[in-house]
Order: sequence, then structure tokens, then C-alpha cells
Amino acid sequence: MKAMILAAGRGERMRPLTDHTPKPLLPAGGEPLIGWHIRRLVAAGVCDLVINHAWLGERLETALGDGSRYGARIAWSREGEALETAGGIARALPLLGDAPFLVVNGDVLCDADFSRLARAATTLDGTRRQAHLLLVDNPPHRVDGDFSLHDDGRVEREAAPQTQRLTFSGIAAYHPALFAALAGAADKKQPLLPLLLQGMAAGTVSGEHFAGLWLDVGTPQRLAEADRIAAGWARP
Repeated sequence: MKAMILAAGRGERMRPLTDHTPKPLLPAGGEPLIGWHIRRLVAAGVCDLVINHAWLGERLETALGDGSRYGARIAWSREGEALETAGGIARALPLLGDAPFLVVNGDVLCDADFSRLARAATTLDGTRRQAHLLLVDNPPHRVDGDFSLHDDGRVEREAAPQTQRLTFSGIAAYHPALFAALAGAADKKQPLLPLLLQGMAAGTVSGEHFAGLWLDVGTPQRLAEADRIAAGWARP
């Protein structure tokens, strides 16, 4: 199984830290943010990785190379301009192949069990099931959440009675079929939400509540918090 780490964003709220350093390379606990993801994916047996980049991408490639020092094999998906989440994934599909794959936002800190997510990915058949999302408790900056999670694992956009209202973590498993409509527009900016909403309407998006550590490292203050947390972590 392969995984894609999304690393193409500019990180405007992190400026000036990101003026000369790609956001996923910002350190937390002595390790770049993206390094924690690579280590956890490899520990889960997911060693074939695709990383996209746009802003200061050459610095990412210089820092991580082919991934061998992590025990990974990295293929690079280069974007001249950041294509947003779905656009970046669509461009990388030739590198990801025809099987379900994992996707992780490069600018979060988490201790998700990627082996569990990989098992969920194997249940995606491209027709009845196309996506499986990790949903987290709503952080202070997103108190209303993103989606409703039903007891049977179905995910919907609208708030529904007797469901949990949770926030999308940016971590998920996808079947390539979810992105089939973008096949002819692989170099255009494409947000992910419209594809997910179509899938939810068709009942092909499932999810689960992840109650572990998850932090959206979107500001210098949250980066400092990530640094304090990761300082106590042992490398997988």
C-alpha cells in the first residue's frame, strides 16, 4: 500500500517562519513535522510514499531525498503552483497506482495508527466505498466541526440527530475512483470538499472517530505546542 503526504501549501499564517522553510519541515521535538508522519507510516509497514510540493519544494527534496534514511521510498509529485488537496492528489495518481492509498496532511501532528487506517483502506472497492476519513474532536478554532458521524460509520455534511459532529483530520484512505472526474484536469486547482460531498450523498464515504492526539499546526503558537508535545515522543 502507498501513502501520500500533502506538503505543497505556502503556510501563510506561519510567516515569517515559512518564508525560507517549507511548513512540513518546521521542527517539532527535534524532528520535522513531516518526519513524524514518515516514521509512523514506515512503522505501520507503509513504506512507498508520494509527497507533493510547490513552495520551496527543492528544500523538501534536499532534506528528505529518496526517503532511505527513514526506511521509506519517496516519489515526488512536483507542482509549479499548489493545486489544493484534490488537485494535488489527482496529479499524483500515476505515482499512487490503482489501489486504495492513504493521505496525510503534512502540517499536522498526530499519533494515528496508520496500520489500522491501512486495514480500512483495503475495504474500499471504488464503487460502494470510496473514502474512509479520520474525524477528531472539534478544536477550539473549529468548534462546529465539519461532518456528522453515524453509528454505522456513514459520514454526512449536515448535522443529524443523535450523531457526533466532528472535524476532519486531513488523514484518510481513498480509492482512486473518487478522483476519476478529475482525470482530465490533473493540473488545475481542485478542492477536496466537493468530491467528498458527492461521495457522502451517494453513501460511499465512511469514517471513524480518532480520539488520540491530533494538532493542526497552523500558527506559530500551535507549532510551539507541537514542539512541547513531540519533545516527549520516542521515534517509532
